[in-house]
Amino acid sequence: MTSYCEYVLTHPEDELNRHYHDTEYGFPLEHEHALFERFVLEINQAGLAWITILKKQPNFRQAYDGFDVDRVAGYGENDRMRLLSDAGIIRNRLKINAAIENARRIRELRSEFGSFKGWLDIHHPLSREEWTKLFKQTFLFTGGEIVNEFLLSTGYLPGAHEEDCPVYQQVAALNPPWRR
Repeated sequence: MTSYCEYVLTHPEDELNRHYHDTEYGFPLEHEHALFERFVLEINQAGLAWITILKKQPNFRQAYDGFDVDRVAGYGENDRMRLLSDAGIIRNRLKINAAIENARRIRELRSEFGSFKGWLDIHHPLSREEWTKLFKQTFLFTGGEIVNEFLLSTGYLPGAHEEDCPVYQQVAALNPPWRR
């Protein structure tokens, strides 16, 4: 199986994957809206190619109000119907419901942990299996692959980049959670 680093090196024409690999994948995220966005995108990627999500990412940002957790948590039936009819995103009822409910759950986490990042940080480090179990207990539409990719892509688990990848050193210099 080809690694993501290897893929972007051998497919220079794939500018969306190259940009994501070089500037976002594995880089630690600080802001709640950025973490929530990545979580929703990983959920929406289930069963689809990542390039599909990358192409639709600007549409997702617009449809989900910039991934403002409080706004999404307040979505009602009209918003659900709006999202289900938006051809610019993935129109899957389970994934849309998960985004809304997960925003509500993130909002609830604030009282104890201050933020989604606070919740992630307090539980770090865990094994992949422990993370998956915790996510399944806390959120909707989570499984091993979704949790793994979310944590790799946000710097909570090592392995987003191969050590000989030029981006690896950039990520490592930011002291992501997996290095702590």
